[in-house]
Amino acid sequence: MPVITRRTTIFGLLALLAAPALADDFPAVANSGYDDWVARFRARALKRGIGAKVFDAAFRHAGFLPGVIEKDRSQAESIYGMEDYLAITASDERVAAGRKVLSSKARLLGQVEARYGVEARVVAAIWGVESFYGTKRGNVPVISALSTLAYEGRRASFFEGQLMAALKILAHGDVAPDQMTGGWAGAMGHTQFIPTTYLSYAVDFNGDSRRDVWSDDPGDALGSAAHYLASAGWVKGQPWGVEVHVSKAAGKSAGKIRTVAEWRKLGVVLGSGEAVPDHGRARLVTSSGPGFLLFHNGLVLGAYNASNRYIVGVGHLSDRIVGKGDLAGGFPPDSNGLTQADRVFLQQRLTRLGYDPGSTDGVFGPKTAAAIAGFQASKGLKATGVASPDLLGLLR
Repeated sequence: MPVITRRTTIFGLLALLAAPALADDFPAVANSGYDDWVARFRARALKRGIGAKVFDAAFRHAGFLPGVIEKDRSQAESIYGMEDYLAITASDERVAAGRKVLSSKARLLGQVEARYGVEARVVAAIWGVESFYGTKRGNVPVISALSTLAYEGRRASFFEGQLMAALKILAHGDVAPDQMTGGWAGAMGHTQFIPTTYLSYAVDFNGDSRRDVWSDDPGDALGSAAHYLASAGWVKGQPWGVEVHVSKAAGKSAGKIRTVAEWRKLGVVLGSGEAVPDHGRARLVTSSGPGFLLFHNGLVLGAYNASNRYIVGVGHLSDRIVGKGDLAGGFPPDSNGLTQADRVFLQQRLTRLGYDPGSTDGVFGPKTAAAIAGFQASKGLKATGVASPDLLGLLR
């Protein structure tokens, strides 16, 4: 097994849960401190081999984006548990879209699989999680976003490194400065590569002499994602992992890597109750509901994003889009006594009544809270915005 390096992207979870990153959502504002920083950075960049014309073209329309700093500082507030994460990554909508993609892009995905040995369904699932199959690529100017975050200083070294890599991409001519767009933290294109990952693994899959992960044609982006996984050690034909029931004894070893025989001795069985198939050593992931054993390919997915939720999300979506069923195990009710099915019904009912909960996947955010509060107010109730079994009863 090769050494697996974490891909530090926009950290997957935030990319998935956030609305598409639109330039209008991150307006540039005047900031003299930022301007001074850019001037100093220009000197450093030129010393590192970036041409003056490349640098000046890249920054001609760049500016300070306070919105990306707000996003960066609020990451901890955006963390969801496994249940909510899977409700989004493997929602019926995302599964249905993935099945259409497997059909409409069958030739392209088949070519990617043939070249790199990464199954079409896995490449499609990464595409689905990272950008909803290219429909949510983001259009925030990457140079502005990265320079703002480098100037802000919380992770200055990391973001300055990404900014230097972005300038190298521009120098190579793969994309024009005004077309280099992405998420608020600089992840780019269909498969949300950060600049350093792009430099190391992006490929010209369609043979037009450019590595273009931004255009409507997803070929280069999907080929690049598969190339990255292949480089990390993906083994074609092997599963990413399986859903399991976790015994109390096994739960004490969560996060550890053991042989399947050892997990079996600790009482781990498939979610269906059958014996776990032996696909080599595996890491146990636990949650408030089902558990998962991650085999070699699951650990390789961790090179793309090290979050267990991301790995399980991509793996589960890849299974569902080829017709496999949902999880066998369920999650317990939330702190308000509602199951995911209850929360989905509540959102659907609010939608039918003219309130906008933002989604109908059972994941509650500010828009759902506002919709609940609006309904409560219409009934003369205290507008808490908090769901409860009593509220659910009123909506039935």
